[in-house]
Parts: sequence; structure tokens; C-alpha cells
Amino acid sequence: MRTHHKIIIATLLMAFACVSVFAQGGQRETYTGTIVSFGSGLNTRTTTATFTLDLKGRTSDEQAARFIAVLAEGGQDTLLKELNDEDLGSFSVDGRLGRTINAVRVTEIDGKTRIFAVFERWIRFAEVRGGYRSIDYPFGIIELFIDPKTGRGEGTYIAAAKLRWIRDSKDGDYHVEIENFATFPARLMGVTKRK
Repeated sequence: MRTHHKIIIATLLMAFACVSVFAQGGQRETYTGTIVSFGSGLNTRTTTATFTLDLKGRTSDEQAARFIAVLAEGGQDTLLKELNDEDLGSFSVDGRLGRTINAVRVTEIDGKTRIFAVFERWIRFAEVRGGYRSIDYPFGIIELFIDPKTGRGEGTYIAAAKLRWIRDSKDGDYHVEIENFATFPARLMGVTKRK
């Protein structure tokens, strides 16, 4: 039985509504690196692939607040429809046709640039035809931490994620919960910002 690894984002600000370091639009940035994916279930094999993340814009504070409201009121399916109109770049793996990046937030944390990107993930025809549970995880999520001096860093990649708006039983605050369909998120290693 597949286990699910849940990642709870500690505050609402960490997901979409944090203050952006850069204004929306403007500079174009490209990041490359290696995805290290850990197997689970019957397939415990670790695999690697290369990736390219090309960013051409940012999600504004107003848009981020609107996306949070849409998730809270209509759930992740409504949010996905809302995000589909956004084109802020692309994410490709092993040089294949990339997926459109729908939301991007850039912040500074402990002297590093944090890039948080969300997109509608690749869904195979067999998943839809078979009605597998994985289709309930429609998002791909990338989180990078880049050293602004060297342009190098690392991060995580969730290839199939579910988003929820929940109330924390401990502190009573509302949070965005990100649930990963796999056992562990993939690692993004050797990340380099291209000149």
C-alpha cells in the first residue's frame, strides 16, 4: 500500500502570499540541475533526470491572495482552473516538452533566494483511463533555494501533489497543506542559474 508523505507549510505566507522579492514580470531566469527521485512501494529504484526551469514572470501579491481565496472557497479543482490562464515560464525534464508554470513566488530566506513554483503536472493517459487515485494529485511543485552570490543551490520537487486549505488543530490557524502522492519528494541537486 502506497504511503503518503504530507508536507504542512507552517504559515500561509510560505505558500503563495509571502512578499515577493522581485516585481512581477521583467527579468527572465533559467535554472538547470538534476532530479533525484526515490522509489517507493514495489519499485525502490532511485532514478535521476535533468531539468530546466525557465521563469519569465512572478505572481503578484494580489494574485497570490486571490489564489488562496479560490483554494479556500472552491478547493483545488477550482484553483487549477484559475491557474490555467497563467503562463509564467516552463518546467521540462530530460529535454522533453515542458509544462507551463502557473504560479511563482520569490522570497529571501536566511540570505538565500527561495523560488516556489506551481504547475499542472503531467498526467498519463493510463492514469485517467484507469481512474487511479493519482489523478487526485494534479499539481507539480518546485521549491528552490539559491545562493544569490553564486547562482547555485538545491531544492525539492513534488511530481504529484494535492493542495488543501485546512485549520491546524494545534494553533487554530488556517494553512495550505501540500500532500505528496509519493513517499518522499524528489531532490533537486546541482541547481545552477544560467547566465
